[in-house]
Amino acid sequence: MESTVSILCVDDEQDMEMLITQKFRKSIRNNEYSFVFAQNGIQALEQLDKNPDICLVLSDINMPEMDGLTFLSKIKERKNSELKTVMVSAYGDMENIRTAMNRGAFDFITKPINFEDMEITITKTIEEINQYKTFQKDRDHLVSIKKDLSIAYDIQQSMLPQKFPAFPDRTDFDLHGVLQPAKTVGGDLFDYFLIDEDHLFFMVGDVSDKGISAALFMAITKSLFNSNFSGTINPNMVEEITKINKALSHNNEAMMFVTIFVCILNLKTGEVNYVDGGHECPLILRGGKKVEVFKKANGFPLCIDPDFDYKQFQFYLQPGDSIVLYTDGLEDAHNAADQRRTIQPTIEILEALEPNQTPVQINEILLKEVNSFIGTAAQFDDITILTVNYYG
Repeated sequence: MESTVSILCVDDEQDMEMLITQKFRKSIRNNEYSFVFAQNGIQALEQLDKNPDICLVLSDINMPEMDGLTFLSKIKERKNSELKTVMVSAYGDMENIRTAMNRGAFDFITKPINFEDMEITITKTIEEINQYKTFQKDRDHLVSIKKDLSIAYDIQQSMLPQKFPAFPDRTDFDLHGVLQPAKTVGGDLFDYFLIDEDHLFFMVGDVSDKGISAALFMAITKSLFNSNFSGTINPNMVEEITKINKALSHNNEAMMFVTIFVCILNLKTGEVNYVDGGHECPLILRGGKKVEVFKKANGFPLCIDPDFDYKQFQFYLQPGDSIVLYTDGLEDAHNAADQRRTIQPTIEILEALEPNQTPVQINEILLKEVNSFIGTAAQFDDITILTVNYYG
């Protein structure tokens, strides 16, 4: 045993203390058990107050001043789930024994006492107490983990852009992003900010893992992009992403990687400079009518090769166009029948949209549909959608 088990023995028979001490002398000498004695319920309550480490009570039912059944009721009022009571009574006193069990006694032994049976009962009761303590410890640990995860979720969500509409004074564009983690926290990320009055930075990313480790890697990745691009006049995308790739690759013992699609939109011309780091193909809704599946540039994800030579490419948005960036959780979602959703439903939804849908409305429609598709199945991957409407 890890520690000494304290047992309270309550009995008005004078020789009970001597008999128990003699029977369990070896266990007492080995510090396995320690016994505290009382002759009635009143004394027993006092002993419980003096010895809060008592976890097992052996109590006679028929005692002066306060009988065992009343004492049992008093114990129940204390609401100590770790304290177990074994009642002791005459063999023929089944009515009182039944009453004791109904009042919360864990077990009972009959008089005249068979000390071998008592030892078995004590051992069984202690095992129950230890199991309950283990359960409580595990439960408390899980509650602590859940609390930590809740805090981690709040921290992660606070790192993502939260203000929508993001730029209420701007009429040349609108955007909205949403991240739905598969677990409490996840590895997807998105970000956007104005580099200057004429250039909008926006991106999505997907860390190769899920859960806490992915969330931490996501936070580092987002911070690096923000610090390298925010406030930088006319940033060189290839140069900055190459630096970020080297920084993330350094001491990456977990061998994690991040797919990215990074864009800088010229709000005056509609030109979009971008770097594709092994990410999903964006969707461009041209004029609110036809979806163009963007052709990939096939760049490597970050952390695959610290010396990878990234390339910058361009495309154009026309006034009235929308671009949807997303992570693979959108197309790889599975339902209860283990069917993969694919990207086709997203294309069909975008092409069926009513005119002049805002980015937040588009994202809400897409997220509602994918969650309906998943249904009762478990979401196994994070889902992120970032939609940008360009009005020119």
